[in-house]
Formats: sequence, structure tokens, C-alpha cells
Amino acid sequence: MTQLSPHFSLAELTHSDTAVRLKLSNLPPTADLVRLTTTAQAMEAVRDLLGKPIKVSSGYRGAALNKAVGGAKSSAHCFGYAVDFRCDGFGSPYDVCKAIAGSGIVFDQLIHEYGRWTHISFDPRRRKMPLSIFSAKRGYLNGILPAP
Repeated sequence: MTQLSPHFSLAELTHSDTAVRLKLSNLPPTADLVRLTTTAQAMEAVRDLLGKPIKVSSGYRGAALNKAVGGAKSSAHCFGYAVDFRCDGFGSPYDVCKAIAGSGIVFDQLIHEYGRWTHISFDPRRRKMPLSIFSAKRGYLNGILPAP
């Protein structure tokens, strides 16, 4: 198993049940692998902050997988910059987002998504944008907000 950082493997950050079901390859090309490795290393700071194991639900998404899951064409997942995860040992996704937002971790976007998981992006723009989304119809809201 290829480790990208002490706690995150290539298999973990590229696994997708959808890709397995649809028999899609989700191995990143070299440029995306380099970015994914940088993202894995940045996730070490998140794990250190939370002090508990992280369960990744979505990391890298190749173009075919991104289309299959209905992801945005410009999704940070497609470039190896983003990770969706939970850390139930620490607390709810809201608790996780609040902890990250209040830390010194520099991210591009941090999103409390649907009250069910945390999305974090380490795109080099590092805009430090905390957002929340609870319905596609309502869209993104500024700040880390509790689920309604």
C-alpha cells in the first residue's frame, strides 16, 4: 500500500464505491498524484488537531468518476486538492468544522456539508473560505453554521 503521508494512503484517498460499481479507474495521473500527496500531508495537521482517526469518504476523483457522482466540473476533488471526511471520535461534522476554522490550519475552502461530513480543500489559493450547505436549492452559506 502506497502511503502518501503517515496516516493517509493512496488507496484511501482514491477509493470510491461508485468507481468500483461502475468499473471506473480512479488512479490519478502524475500531476494529480503530486497534488494529492500534498493534500495528504496537509490532512496530517487536521488529524493532529482532532487527535482521532479520520474516515475519508471522498478524496481524488478522476473526470469519469466526478461525472458519475454529479460533481462540479471545477471540483477541487478532480485536481487532488479536496477531501470529504468524518471524525466521529472527535464529534459531529459541525464540531470538526468549527475546530478547523478556529485553528491555524490554512485551507482554501472548509465546508460543513449537509450536516453529514466535512469538506476541506487545500487549493493553493488558500482563500480560507468557511461555508455551509444544507440544501442544493438554498446553496452555499457563508460561515460554519449548525444544521437546521
